[in-house]
Amino acid sequence: MSLIKNKKAYFNYEILEKIEAGIELLGFEVKSLKKGQGSLEGAHITIRGNEAFVMGMNIPPYQVNNTPPDYDPIRNRRLLLTKKQITDLGKKEGQKGLTIVPLSVYNKGSKIKLEIAVVRGKKQHDKRETIKKRDTDREIRRSLKNT
Repeated sequence: MSLIKNKKAYFNYEILEKIEAGIELLGFEVKSLKKGQGSLEGAHITIRGNEAFVMGMNIPPYQVNNTPPDYDPIRNRRLLLTKKQITDLGKKEGQKGLTIVPLSVYNKGSKIKLEIAVVRGKKQHDKRETIKKRDTDREIRRSLKNT
């Protein structure tokens, strides 16, 4: 079950490869995510040294009064990946035109997982084609529903 999704990522990027990663969170961040709060909009993954971090992911406090005073909702959070996955992502991040973005946060048993993807940005004309295709599909469904 998906807790939060990055819907814009599917529109703005061409997804080349998906990877499942664990994410290091504080207890009240987990509660906040399970409540459906949080945003992946504008978030991206960076490789520093032998570690991967998600930057720009916003998780508001679960209960504002019980949150530590120095809590930053947009702090960098470490991803739990194998060394091989991190080196592969580092190589792909270095390639021109490729970036790594989070797609969704979801439960897997009692764990919170982050689905990340290696993506290439779409050009404006590709986005227009996506909109046209979506509109025609919607029209077809409407016409089939009315008959």
